[in-house]
Amino acid sequence: MYDFLTTSAWPDYELLDSGNFQKLERFGQYVLARPEPQAIWDMALPASEWARADATFARAPGSTEKGQWSLKKGMPEQWVIAYERPDGLKLKFRLGLSSFKHVGLFPEQDPNWQFIYNQTRKRQAKLPRVLNLFAYTGAATLAARAAGADVTHLDSVKQVNFWARDNMEASQLDGVRWLVEDAMKYVRREVKRGSKYQGLVLDPPAYGRGPNGEKWQLEDELNEMLKLSQQLLDPEDHFFVVNLYSLGFSALILDNLTQAIFPGPKAVRELGEIYLHDASQRKLPLGTFCRFAT
Repeated sequence: MYDFLTTSAWPDYELLDSGNFQKLERFGQYVLARPEPQAIWDMALPASEWARADATFARAPGSTEKGQWSLKKGMPEQWVIAYERPDGLKLKFRLGLSSFKHVGLFPEQDPNWQFIYNQTRKRQAKLPRVLNLFAYTGAATLAARAAGADVTHLDSVKQVNFWARDNMEASQLDGVRWLVEDAMKYVRREVKRGSKYQGLVLDPPAYGRGPNGEKWQLEDELNEMLKLSQQLLDPEDHFFVVNLYSLGFSALILDNLTQAIFPGPKAVRELGEIYLHDASQRKLPLGTFCRFAT
């Protein structure tokens, strides 16, 4: 079955509008306008509403990624927002304006954070081990840790791990194991060591580099990464989440891979697209996912 996941409302985030290859979002009290390549339709709100943005990102000439923010008076370069859910998950995130248009958080991942939190709580009595790969600023890490997991957080960028640690401290959590590593090298070693995890989270980029220049190309590496992940999962008790944001990368590819690599019945198996809906209820696609649990 093909599923669609979207973020349920939370006070400190809102997608206000999308269109003309841009999106208009509110993070806490600040409104940001930034590029979004999938928003090919027209904007719903008038230009006067977009002009009210506190920060607007413009790409540098000749670059598809780098650029610069234009800030209105009173707009900070860093601020903190709260995230709270009825199931008890409460976190805080420090946001910042990066030169790659990102702010340190992907709000569309909210349904996966809740899945990770609730699956970890089901295993709380066993002190489940959770591995978060390509972990960025650690929202999934903190969701698992808040539910009582023994969490290993791995990202290849040291500064990003510092950012994730700030989020942990802001959320009044501790005890996360931080690793600056190449993900593929690490999971290969873990398989050789016979390590097992009750939870595994993957959110790999389309391309990237490890701390020593190791190359990651999604279409070349994903098959092996999923095979290694299967060997790391506790065969009797586990949950697994993989999320991809790569234009043109169909969820059917994930379906073929996961069906072959993770055989057998699952108590929960969902596969499809993640999206955000704006105030006009247009659906902005923001990745494909597969998740399941025993």
